[in-house]
Formats: sequence, C-alpha cells, structure tokens
Amino acid sequence: QVQVVESGGGLVQPGGSLRLSCVASGSRVRIGTMGWYRQAPGMKREMVATITTGSKTVIAEPVKGRFTISRDNAKNTVVLQMNSLKPEDTAVYYCLASTPPYENWGQGTQVTVSS
Repeated sequence: QVQVVESGGGLVQPGGSLRLSCVASGSRVRIGTMGWYRQAPGMKREMVATITTGSKTVIAEPVKGRFTISRDNAKNTVVLQMNSLKPEDTAVYYCLASTPPYENWGQGTQVTVSS
C-alpha cells in the first residue's frame, strides 16, 4: 500500500509563486512516474506535469514556461514549482505516484489565485 501526501497549497495573488511538495511512502514499493494533476470546480481533472524516474518531463501547455516539476527518487518526492500564477490556475492539485499498473493519489491541496 502506498501513501501519498501533498503539501504547500494556499492563497496567492496573481503573479505570485507557490511550491507544492508530495511524498510517497510504503514498504517495498517502487515508485514509477510521478506527477501533478488539478481539478477546478465543475471541470474534469487535468494533467499539469509528470516526471519519470529518469527525469523526463511532460508539462501541460497552459502552464508551460511557468511551472516546473522535479523529483528525488531516493526520497520518493516530487515538487511542483509554480510561478507567475494566474486566477485560472485555481484548483485542487493532486499528486500521483504510480506503481505500475496502479495509480496512487493524494488527498489534494487547494491552490487559490486571487487578489
């Protein structure tokens, strides 16, 4: 069983920055791809960024150039650095830690971008 815990959400003004962190834990688990997804009210969950164990990244077009993703394989952690935040980035952000063929999700952390 894998536990996934996010931290770092909050309220920020437009143009500001936030850093989301996620740690995956469990005995004898090998974490594969990790990533961040988000879901705004009334919208479907969408991919924000993913990163493989080899640090190959995929960044969604709406956040490209503003968000970066990184990970520490030894600690099973992944970080989403969010800069130049916009009101449309407001959503609940979820961390994904894959243990193929399974997906393990965190409980989500709220990010609100508002003046």
